Amino acid sequence: MLIATYDKLLVVVSLLVAILASYTALDMAERINTTASQHGRAARWWLAGGAVAMGLGIWSMHFIGMLAFRLPIALGYDAGITALSLVIAIAVSGFALWIVTRPELPTRRLLGSALFMGIGIACMHYTGMAALRMQPGIAYDLFLFLASVAIAIAASAAALWIAFSLRRNTPHVRAARGGASVVMGIAIFGMHYTGMGAASFSRDSICLSAREGVAPGWLAVLIIVVTLAALTIALLTSVLDARLESRTAKLARSLAAANEELTQMVLHDQLTRLPNRTLLEDRLNQAINKAAREQGHFALMFMDLDGFKAINDSLGHHVGDRLLVEVAQRLTSSSRANDTVARLGGDEFVILVDLNTPEDAMGVAEKLVEAVNQPFKVDQHELRVSASVGIAIYPEDGATRHDLVINADAAMYHTKRSGRNGYHFFEPSMNANAQQQLQWLQDLRVALERGQFRLVYQPKFSLPAGPVLGAEALLRWEHPVHGLVAPDQFIGLAERSGLILPIGAWVLDEACRQMREWFALGYVDWTMSVNLSALQFADPHLLEVVRTTLERHQLPPPCLTLEVTESTAMHDTEASLQTLRQIADLGVEISIDDFGTGYSSLLYLKRLPANELKIDRGFVRELRQDGEDAAIVSAIVALGRTLNLRIVAEGVETVEQQDFLTAAGCDALQGYLMGRPMTPELFLQTMRERHKSAA
Repeated sequence: MLIATYDKLLVVVSLLVAILASYTALDMAERINTTASQHGRAARWWLAGGAVAMGLGIWSMHFIGMLAFRLPIALGYDAGITALSLVIAIAVSGFALWIVTRPELPTRRLLGSALFMGIGIACMHYTGMAALRMQPGIAYDLFLFLASVAIAIAASAAALWIAFSLRRNTPHVRAARGGASVVMGIAIFGMHYTGMGAASFSRDSICLSAREGVAPGWLAVLIIVVTLAALTIALLTSVLDARLESRTAKLARSLAAANEELTQMVLHDQLTRLPNRTLLEDRLNQAINKAAREQGHFALMFMDLDGFKAINDSLGHHVGDRLLVEVAQRLTSSSRANDTVARLGGDEFVILVDLNTPEDAMGVAEKLVEAVNQPFKVDQHELRVSASVGIAIYPEDGATRHDLVINADAAMYHTKRSGRNGYHFFEPSMNANAQQQLQWLQDLRVALERGQFRLVYQPKFSLPAGPVLGAEALLRWEHPVHGLVAPDQFIGLAERSGLILPIGAWVLDEACRQMREWFALGYVDWTMSVNLSALQFADPHLLEVVRTTLERHQLPPPCLTLEVTESTAMHDTEASLQTLRQIADLGVEISIDDFGTGYSSLLYLKRLPANELKIDRGFVRELRQDGEDAAIVSAIVALGRTLNLRIVAEGVETVEQQDFLTAAGCDALQGYLMGRPMTPELFLQTMRERHKSAA
């Protein structure tokens, strides 16, 4: 028998090629799996390329191993048979890659595929050995022959399982592939050299391919270079493609996140993160379609926060914004998962509620109102607001989105007019009132621009002699359609809409301008009284408005008296005290208007820097010598005397009232008995005539 030897360098090279081929195969499996889920055509190209690269790697390992094989005779290889062994290697590799990129690899499929692949690899090996064309033929040891086939099948099973397990690009997968490729390479290496060990050659053997086939010398170098180049190119292509795909996926995720954020911005309120008007309209349309299809019901609830504007103006927008966020969270937690809580802007919220029966809306509304009524803690401030809610039921109160919105809004404004802090269901009569209120509001917005407001002046007389002390400025609206409109018909609307602030600033400015004219005529002992609304009193810019107005018209502060109602002064006593003291520090006088109608605390009343108490006209109207109102008036006068305050009674219309109030000790009187509200020209003329008659 001929004694075989091996070139150790080529043996080592064959092992390295087997490991590199195994790593390339594992990486190709991951690329094919990834592209198969996204681009089917690209996956087929990767499968074909992977089969060629993997087959070439396995075949090269086998052929380099054969080139490492040495006999003491000349050797060569038949080109056709060698090419056939390469084709077998590529076909087996393609089958293996196709198997491991299937969605599942059950045990039965794994074993069947391993058997097919192992036999295919054995066929490649022994076909390659047949390319020697030995004469006489190669004799094989049956045990080692079967062992080599068994090793091929076992190695194939291990390779298929490992490739299937590591086909996804997960953390640390490349290190795992490196270790697995070493195991797979050694298995392939062991199968080859076990098969080589099974072969035996008789002493008189000759190689027929030595003369006609390919010589092994330069072929070894060529195969090594070509194989390493092919595997390297395939591996680099796979790695670069994976990186490109990773970057593309990252870019896609970034674009998806940006798109989601953009959608969030477009469809949600930026402050509270609640659905905005656009998203609410979509969900309202969906609710209408669903309810129409199932003949069901739902409620659309409009909510407006009572008292929010005063908080926002007095404590600042940052506190107001924080309060809105707290309200939004409380409304969301008080609602069910399938309900929609949206913010339209400002302090307006809308709640879309799915109902089993229309009556269920009552319980939901009560729960929401109660949730808002609980105090809020914002920046060390304990804040309280209430909720005015209007409810429209589908389909009873509207079958379209427009009708439901209009009717829910009308019901909410009805709640506002009815005292706030509660809810009302829509009734048809509310719509007419809402339309009227909307028209009045639109007219009110342009009244300042078009100069439709006027001031009239009611004189204030001193007792007991009765000289005029000055005047109280009273607002009137010369409406182009409705004529002269009294304040009680529009002041409430102005306060609810916030227009009272610019209107109040105009009243203060016009009253001071008129006072400046009277000062110029010599009436420097007169004073001008101007009423402040609750919103004006809470306005953080009030002091600056008063100061700049006095400076603009060059008036001394004591000639101006600002009248604040008792209920306004006592609403937030500590804040009121601070505001009133700042007004008093300017030198402006303070009058507590409508005294006796609120809930004054004597402890706070004595601390107020007021100069004057005005007895409410309600007590004066029913005044009788022995009546309850007479006792109240006498008590107010006595209290005022104790606190060193001027006492002014308003609404004096009869001589009997005048006599009683004079006897009770009032300092000044106002009323139709002495003088009605008049234009500036008539006021001045009347006062001059009164002065002449008194003289």
